[in-house]
Amino acid sequence: MSGEAELAFALARTAGRHALGLFGLLLVALLVAVLVIWQAHWRWGVPRETSRLPPAAFLLLRLAIGFGLVVGAAALFAELAEGLGAHRTMGAIDTAFTAALQQSVPLGALQVFAAITQLGNPHTVVLACIAVAAVLLWRGRRWLALAWLVAVAGNSLLNVTLKGVFARVRPPHADGLVAAEGYSFPSGHASGSVVLYGMLAYLAVRLLPRPWQLPILLAASAVAFATGSSRVFLRVHYASDVLAGFASGTAWLAVCIVSIELTRWYRRGRG
Repeated sequence: MSGEAELAFALARTAGRHALGLFGLLLVALLVAVLVIWQAHWRWGVPRETSRLPPAAFLLLRLAIGFGLVVGAAALFAELAEGLGAHRTMGAIDTAFTAALQQSVPLGALQVFAAITQLGNPHTVVLACIAVAAVLLWRGRRWLALAWLVAVAGNSLLNVTLKGVFARVRPPHADGLVAAEGYSFPSGHASGSVVLYGMLAYLAVRLLPRPWQLPILLAASAVAFATGSSRVFLRVHYASDVLAGFASGTAWLAVCIVSIELTRWYRRGRG
């Protein structure tokens, strides 16, 4: 075994033994990053009367950020997908992390994650999809309702397709807290939560008063991250499955939001 592989295994076992602390640290880092990005958006990304740049320049800036997210997330997914066939090293590292996690996380924490994971279950996604579409239609937002349905349903179709392509078997999970069937890579809960709650946050920014926007954005980020991470703690997915789900969901979410913004700009120009 090479020195790099030994280091990777050691880091995986250490991370697994401190999985709860690592989860909390990453969650805090995510929320801080969202807060910083939000403040930067309102400071530099929103046109004002004193702005020297035309409104089209701000649109191009948002589109560039969106395309950057698509490229970065797609590159991460491709790297993880390639690792599945790299002499099974990534699989062994996943297994080492999961084994260490299993020995270090108490039952009470697992029961909390078993409740959190329900937020990304298919029936939750379907109910939320129908309810939000109905509210948007009731408010006369037909194009947003269509975009919402395409985003959520399109991600589900994409995830099923990717699972069939890679056909990775799930890790053993015989503790009875949750049951999961089908293939493992990428995690549908991770990608679905990113798209579902990410689109909800986007709709909040579009439709709600400003005081509501940041709290909903922070809550959506926390729920999406916790829901995806719960699949690792419950051992129905490997860590790389969830990371790949976050990547594919982020890429699809960015594509959807960029498409919506371009459509808004086009319709506004025609109007």
